[in-house]
Amino acid sequence: QDGPQRKKRRSEVGEVDKQLDILAIGTAVGSILLYSTVKGELQSKLDGGHDSRVNCVRWHQDNCCLYSCSEDKHIVEWNTQTCKVKCKWKGDNSSVTCLCISPDGKMLLSAGRTIKLWDLETKEVYRHFTGHATSVSSLMFTTVKPMNESIPFDGITGLYFLSGAIHDRLLSVWYIRSDRKEKNAVMSFAVTDEPIFVDLTVSEVKEEPVKLAVVCRDGQLHLFEHILNGYCKKPLTSNCTIQIATPGNDGDSTPKPVPILAAAFCTDKQSLLLVYGNTSQPVIEKVSLNTSEPHICLVRDIQKVLSLKTDAALTKVKTPVVNSDTKVLVPGIPGHSTAVKTPASGKEKKKNKRKPGEAEESIEERLGALDIDVSKVKTPGGLPQTDSLAVLLVQGLESNDAEILNKVLNTRKENIVKSTVARMPIYAVIPLLHELTKRLQGNPYSASLMVRWLKSVFTLHASYLSTLPDLIPQLGMLYQLMESRVKTLQKLSRLHGRLFILASQVAASEAVQDVPEVNQTAKLVYEDESSEEEGSDDEMIADKDSDENWDEDEEKEEQSDEQDMTVEKEINGDSDLEPENESEEE
Repeated sequence: QDGPQRKKRRSEVGEVDKQLDILAIGTAVGSILLYSTVKGELQSKLDGGHDSRVNCVRWHQDNCCLYSCSEDKHIVEWNTQTCKVKCKWKGDNSSVTCLCISPDGKMLLSAGRTIKLWDLETKEVYRHFTGHATSVSSLMFTTVKPMNESIPFDGITGLYFLSGAIHDRLLSVWYIRSDRKEKNAVMSFAVTDEPIFVDLTVSEVKEEPVKLAVVCRDGQLHLFEHILNGYCKKPLTSNCTIQIATPGNDGDSTPKPVPILAAAFCTDKQSLLLVYGNTSQPVIEKVSLNTSEPHICLVRDIQKVLSLKTDAALTKVKTPVVNSDTKVLVPGIPGHSTAVKTPASGKEKKKNKRKPGEAEESIEERLGALDIDVSKVKTPGGLPQTDSLAVLLVQGLESNDAEILNKVLNTRKENIVKSTVARMPIYAVIPLLHELTKRLQGNPYSASLMVRWLKSVFTLHASYLSTLPDLIPQLGMLYQLMESRVKTLQKLSRLHGRLFILASQVAASEAVQDVPEVNQTAKLVYEDESSEEEGSDDEMIADKDSDENWDEDEEKEEQSDEQDMTVEKEINGDSDLEPENESEEE
């Protein structure tokens, strides 16, 4: 502070610097404005550093340096005494969105999507970290000393820092190691929506927990309290959730939520400063909280409160009278055309200018000309496309319209179901799960259709569902339903197997009965010629067999044998005039 440049400045500016009441404001054109809160006027302007929008500015705690980052991928170190660029270097391959200076003032954290730790003396990267999938919006150190006091402290190794990104419901905590091996986060904090404001109490002692206050875009405040002591795989949920609502006495019995805009810890690390209400007229209040309760709702009666926008459904769309050749689209459903009533005059077009003496149209006639014939409204090709189905599904869930829900949820095509679930907004996932659970308890045909939607929801929105702290209570009914059905699966499988065996046996027996009987009689008999001796031997063998088997009918068999022999002789051409053969046969 005693350098030559310092002496050249005016004494009043020096007093302003000592009081630390200069506000640095980054602009969209790349310049930085230094505003004096004591004088209430602009003190100086820093130009020539950035070519694009300034994303973040950070004061150095020890000297008069100011650090800024921009969409032009560069980081600039400013000398606020001379209002000139002290150093400028490329910080990332894409835009740099956030900065944070280390507690000892020798290191600088910068982040676009990946996070880098810079040595401010050499302007070289000291460590790389994985970062987030989207642009980082907040960076801050959570500790000033390493937790392991046995290791000598070099000013940066062993410290923890916190990062949050847009559209990311997880705040990550990173650990600066002495080696370059580990680049991933050691733990994370789960919140209900994108964080818009983060404040914490820095841990100065090993046993002192870090207190974290996170304000989300949905207007809730989440409080965390955790001792940073190494790796933690599962995301940590909040110890306490704070909401603000109106009492609901003034003509409306329903309390309305009041969004919390920001929150900061006081110097005692116990009480909080809450900023809530309208962004143009915020209310600032100091609150002492007991974090033993998991959920706190503060009732505040404020005027002109900016309530959360929950009902976004569009109803009763009025379309002006236009030419019949014009295609009219209803807002909310892409490609949804509607029929419009033509004016009563028909062919003649009415001019804007009214002739003198002509009666002016009444308000009733004008409103009648704007009505839409709802009965003629048709959707081309039956159901709309997947983007329209997603809009219809959200509207049906918000209005609890059974007709719309039946039309959407009865879709059988797998690809349409997946596309619809992928396009639907995050806030509609839990209401859709509740609706599917309710429909699963119906008939089996409806349940088979709902299982397809459940599969797509759990596949595409698993990351969102895993961050919800009260997921198990919300899905309790679904768990019980699935468990009861799985219990009966084994019995039903056995019954199905037995019925299948019975049905197959009945079918087999019917198939055997339906087979026609085969005629066993020979179509053609051929007998080869044989000698008389062979014939006589055969007859003797036949006689012996007949004697053994049929003792009672010997005489009858002999007579029949004689007759058979005479027939054979006639067939073989033998005459009855041979007595020798006859005696032998007898």
